[in-house]
Amino acid sequence: MPDSTTPPAPPSLADFACFCLYGLTDNPYRQAADVARFGQLYDLVVGPHGGVGVGSTFHPYQLVSPAGVTVWYAAFAQLYAQPGRAALFGALAEEQARYVVAPPASFADFHLWPDTRLTSTENPVFSRYIPFVLPLLVRRGPGALRWDTEAAAAAAEPERFRAYRAAVNEALRFVQPEPAFVLGLAEFDEQHPERLIDRFLAAKPLLGPQ
Repeated sequence: MPDSTTPPAPPSLADFACFCLYGLTDNPYRQAADVARFGQLYDLVVGPHGGVGVGSTFHPYQLVSPAGVTVWYAAFAQLYAQPGRAALFGALAEEQARYVVAPPASFADFHLWPDTRLTSTENPVFSRYIPFVLPLLVRRGPGALRWDTEAAAAAAEPERFRAYRAAVNEALRFVQPEPAFVLGLAEFDEQHPERLIDRFLAAKPLLGPQ
């Protein structure tokens, strides 16, 4: 009798959340191929959730191509194109596996958004403190991310969160050396990319006299 079992549907981008670690640096576009160091950073920021990282940091204006394709979609497409994608995506869901993909060369160029608030013309401070983003594609699940758990405890234990943030900055050094520093973790909404810009603008008071 033939096997009538229907294979599971392949995952879609909707099964993942598009997160980014964001901060300020002197050079936003840097690449790194150290998978072990990336895994340490991922565990520290995301925790026990399968996911994919892009082996590069970017300026926010590099995150979306002129055709409207995001770097997160490009990362997903790279995994989907693998011959063993069924096992790969299964490991992401069941074993909390982490993968790193190389940044597509097409995202090396800047493409200014309609929201130009991150330009040095509108905000000169961003010529000295330049925004950067590390994209993370995280398999959706019920548990909280490690960053969110630590941030939630910050009001009661501010010293603990300061130590945690310092550990994240140190773990980031393989791709963003000093003077780079992390501001936070956010989910990227491609329908409202200006919300990411809002987060950088909210950090301006931390940067001293403008």
